[in-house]
Amino acid sequence: MKKAIYQNNTVDLVFLCPERLQFLYENGKKGELSCLHCKKPVKLYLGIQEEPHFYHINKTESNCKSFVEESTMSPVDESHEDIFAEQNGFRMPRSRSITKEPKTEPVSFTKSKQVAGNPPHTEKISITPGPTANYLSELNTSGITLDGQQLLAASAIEGPVLLLSGAGSGKTRVLTVRTAYMITELGIDPRSIMLVTFTAKAAKEMKERLLSYPKVEASAVHKLVTGTFHSIFYKILIHHEPEKWRRDLLLSRDWERQAILQKAGRELELDEKEFAYDQALQQIGLWKNTLLFPNDVRPETEWEETCKILYERYELHKEHTGTYDFDDMLVGCHRLLRNNPLLLKRYQDRFSYFLIDEFQDINKVQYELILSLSARNRNVCVVGDDDQSIYSFRGSDPSFIQNFSRHFPGAKVIKLTENYRSSHEIVATANRIIKRNQNRMSKAMHAQHNFGPPPTLFYPYDEEQEATMIVTDIQEKIADGARPGDFAVLYRTHSMSRAMFERLAVSNLPFKIESDAESFYNRRIVRGLLAFLRLSLDPNDAKAVSEIISSLFLKQSVLQEIKAESILQDCDLTEAFAFIKTAHAFQQKKLKALPKQIQSLRSLSPIVALEIIEKDLGYQDFVKKRGNEGNIEKGSDDVRDLKVAAKRFDSINAFLEHTDHMTAMNSEVKKLSKHFNDAIQLTTIHRAKGLEYKNVYVLGVVDGGMPHDYSLESLRKGDSSALEEERRLLYVAMTRAETELYLSVPHTRRGKNAHQSRLLKL
Repeated sequence: MKKAIYQNNTVDLVFLCPERLQFLYENGKKGELSCLHCKKPVKLYLGIQEEPHFYHINKTESNCKSFVEESTMSPVDESHEDIFAEQNGFRMPRSRSITKEPKTEPVSFTKSKQVAGNPPHTEKISITPGPTANYLSELNTSGITLDGQQLLAASAIEGPVLLLSGAGSGKTRVLTVRTAYMITELGIDPRSIMLVTFTAKAAKEMKERLLSYPKVEASAVHKLVTGTFHSIFYKILIHHEPEKWRRDLLLSRDWERQAILQKAGRELELDEKEFAYDQALQQIGLWKNTLLFPNDVRPETEWEETCKILYERYELHKEHTGTYDFDDMLVGCHRLLRNNPLLLKRYQDRFSYFLIDEFQDINKVQYELILSLSARNRNVCVVGDDDQSIYSFRGSDPSFIQNFSRHFPGAKVIKLTENYRSSHEIVATANRIIKRNQNRMSKAMHAQHNFGPPPTLFYPYDEEQEATMIVTDIQEKIADGARPGDFAVLYRTHSMSRAMFERLAVSNLPFKIESDAESFYNRRIVRGLLAFLRLSLDPNDAKAVSEIISSLFLKQSVLQEIKAESILQDCDLTEAFAFIKTAHAFQQKKLKALPKQIQSLRSLSPIVALEIIEKDLGYQDFVKKRGNEGNIEKGSDDVRDLKVAAKRFDSINAFLEHTDHMTAMNSEVKKLSKHFNDAIQLTTIHRAKGLEYKNVYVLGVVDGGMPHDYSLESLRKGDSSALEEERRLLYVAMTRAETELYLSVPHTRRGKNAHQSRLLKL
């Protein structure tokens, strides 16, 4: 049904602005919508598979649909539609303009559509590698099968080898079979093999797989040198310089490293609450992992200049205290081997074979270490896919894998192009997208199965509607027999998950979020805005006063003055702002007017109040001057996201209750999710790399979301590398899906019109 009654008025979806759909959906859940015919409650369907429509909660009411459809089809004289209004049971004429107004054109809801134009699925002829080794044949009879490409990769042992392993191509199986073959068939001493993974979890999984293979003894597996770069090279450090690299000297916690920067920042008079020290630590780590030390850094912005000074003082502090961080483990080992040629030769003699997983994510210091250690024997097998290089912010560079043959002349290049995870339609679409990257090694994945529809593009009005449509779709699939664990919702940055989290939190569906994903309403910029709203309701909220001080360009020490003035002047904390003395007349004038301005917010809707705080109370200026507008997650983006969330609420009190509830829910979900074995996964695309799910939803596939604004800014300056990484990021997201893939293309994002991502150009 396209028509229903809301507050005694007929609502026609044909003429309804898409922006109002979420509003109607929520009122339908409250029982405030009724049928045009039988007057019983109805709800609004807002999902992916069908267009929006009203339906009876009791689905047996079939006569109503026919009645409403007939009334919709009957001709209506729209010229008289707004002439009368109902008042006290009487139809009274309305006043009208003497000029003729144009009729309202219907605004249609954009239907979801499936990607078209993919080539048909074809059977792939397996490559015949020739006579296989006895052990590889034995594995095959044990049910551990490899295709032709994988067999070639598993049996190519001597010399440098590059395994271009596309998404879902079974690289873990190839690596473990290759290792087992080396130990059992070729009799290679496991102590001479270094197997490097990017996570401890991956290293553990590989060991467990090896132990399940025939003829592989546990003693041999334990002799293998396996682990992450950090774990392996840290062992070398503590073996040769145990006092310098004692575990109790490791700065293992973020707050410890941040405290060092904050101490240096106070000397530079940086605002401790407002300067993004976490991002400064990330920048320092990036420099260090690319072997750029303080004297080598050439800052290009004021932000980088500040970070360089902090970097210098951070390194001096560690030198004076004898402490070190995780990045120092690799840098320290690099220096140790470079400064001790005899020690380097000793390790070159010790290790004859190197197997490196996820080689596309390697950074400069890691690459230099492997280059040095393998210089003598050159038996290096690297596995990776330059199409999945997505960690440039940590120093990774796809050029290391692309230039492998240049640094290792004569290297064999074997392409693993059979995808065993995703359906043909998903793989074919992903191929069409990634091939538009110019800086990549030529390859095209081929799917082993075609059990799934083409990827679906769907078009919500905004983030709120996006979340509702996804939850509806998940609920429908679970009702048809799917498990919650079959679903993942992926996004570019944590802040994009706000509406999705809120909709799932009230859905009774089990879901998981990452342990370090803070509540959106706990973000620094958001807390500051909410603090103004809190003070409008409670002028004595000391915590809220503390939160707004920085945005007024005052130091935190002013808080004590405010408390003192509230006692001396016998007034509340908000009124005490008017009595604070400053060195600037314009600031003094602003503080005098502040109490009444804050008080006036109380009767406004949240969205209007936020607009006033942003523009009239100067919060916009504070966000701009805060200095993080060039970073991935901008403060101004948080402001826009908060305004989208606020639009759903009529009162400040209701909105604040919602924000507090969602903040508490964030902590609760993290606790409960530890006990969920079967739950919907909410995660960033970066964290989802290497994982797979039957059904995947990707949020915000629009310009500015994916690709992110920063990559578009780089493109405007003539640098396309950031845009190519964004395309790789979308490729990774798409290839997490096994059967069904949904890409969300909202009409608006953060309150502004949005355009379908240029990355979806096929």
